[in-house]
Amino acid sequence: MIKRKGARSAKEIPGEILQQLNSGEIETANLVEWLAVDQKLLLENLLVKHNRIDYLDPILNKINQLKKQTVNTINEAIGTFFFELTHENEDFSFLEIICNHKADLVRCWATYTIGKNQNLHIEQTLQQIQKFAADKHFGVREICWMAVRPKIKDNLTKSIEILSEWAANEDKNIRRFTTESTRPRGIWCEHIEDLKQNPELALPILETLKSDSSKYVQDSVGNWLNDASKTQPGFVQEICQRWSLESDSKATQYIIKKALRTLNK
Repeated sequence: MIKRKGARSAKEIPGEILQQLNSGEIETANLVEWLAVDQKLLLENLLVKHNRIDYLDPILNKINQLKKQTVNTINEAIGTFFFELTHENEDFSFLEIICNHKADLVRCWATYTIGKNQNLHIEQTLQQIQKFAADKHFGVREICWMAVRPKIKDNLTKSIEILSEWAANEDKNIRRFTTESTRPRGIWCEHIEDLKQNPELALPILETLKSDSSKYVQDSVGNWLNDASKTQPGFVQEICQRWSLESDSKATQYIIKKALRTLNK
């Protein structure tokens, strides 16, 4: 199968492609397409196809009550209600369907059925989210860490213990999850105050990734440290100085440059 490049603007998306995206027949090829999908229409098509149309109105009502309807808030609203409705109705076969759906946005919704499940302890939560952290689609990988970040924040010590092991995983996407999910500030998410004030807590993760071979991971590590530099500049300066002495790899130098970009302004 030839990988699609995707349109450069929403106006350039062919009607046939948009229809397939909204029907859940294909994945989005880039961010433009990801933002162009009508999640309400995709939701309706999904529920009709799988004979769950009775789920539609309660979820649409929740979406319509949102103060601000964005891709991310709608994503979370749908995922949250999927968790609530499927557990109330013991409809676990539908959970299986959405967790393995071909449409990336449907899999994004599925990540919240994990993040919102308070019956799962942090070990179970991370175990279940790992396959989404390794997902081949960028959108699923971004949403999955946001879906479980509140639990990571509330169980920080145990989470770092688990994620420090993930930092040595052979899959670069799983390694990247370890830093994206724990960024002190992050983007589109609540800050983790403990890591803003005490970034050294995450050293078991950071040290493992200081010379990572993947630029995808290097960018995330650099961004993590740049976050930390805004509250604990001394910590970031010290670790970058130490890393520069311990490693002369291009990867480490790239991470250091990215980490110090705010301090060097």
